[in-house]
Amino acid sequence: MNENLFEAQYDVTKKSKLKKFYETNKLLIFSTVLILIIAIASVSFYLEAKENQKMLLADKYLTAKVYLENGDKNKAKNALRTVIFENDSTYSTLSLFLILNEKLIIDQVELSNLFEHVLENNKFEKEIKNLIIFKKALFQSNFVDELEMLEATKPLINTETVWKPHALLLLGDYFTSKKEYLKAKEFYIQILSLKNLHKELYSQAESQLILITND
Repeated sequence: MNENLFEAQYDVTKKSKLKKFYETNKLLIFSTVLILIIAIASVSFYLEAKENQKMLLADKYLTAKVYLENGDKNKAKNALRTVIFENDSTYSTLSLFLILNEKLIIDQVELSNLFEHVLENNKFEKEIKNLIIFKKALFQSNFVDELEMLEATKPLINTETVWKPHALLLLGDYFTSKKEYLKAKEFYIQILSLKNLHKELYSQAESQLILITND
């Protein structure tokens, strides 16, 4: 019986403490709960908005491809340019590559500026970013001078990336096209010194070395 009385007193004391704590911190409790509800709602709204935006961009990109299939290159170009400036790492990049592949924009300065915009306004995984840098260098190799070409490829040839040998091959071909064979040879030899490359890259470098040696 004493044990039951002690337990009853303990329960009353415990409830009293909880009630006192609740009364003292009622405002704080309500505020915390409210903040949590608002935070959860905000995150849900943000994620839903991002998903909706992604779907809209996908629709715009697909619409641009339909324009291309129908031969309306001007509408396709305008739609793709709009997507690029939405700054979505996936669809901005896809749109830029499609413009480039379909030659929808031929102005070299405008294309260079679009590359810069995509690189500066989106976050990419390392190798995706390096792919875009390589694509930019490949495009610019048709018209930039030696210093600009070396600067464009510097982020690739000075780091360990899967695009390094491709950049070296590009530089070798660039100098070969200018008949600057000593400079070209330097980059082809660097490719042959790299380990664990695809055989095709070695073969291309070797073929170019033989070609310029016999020229």
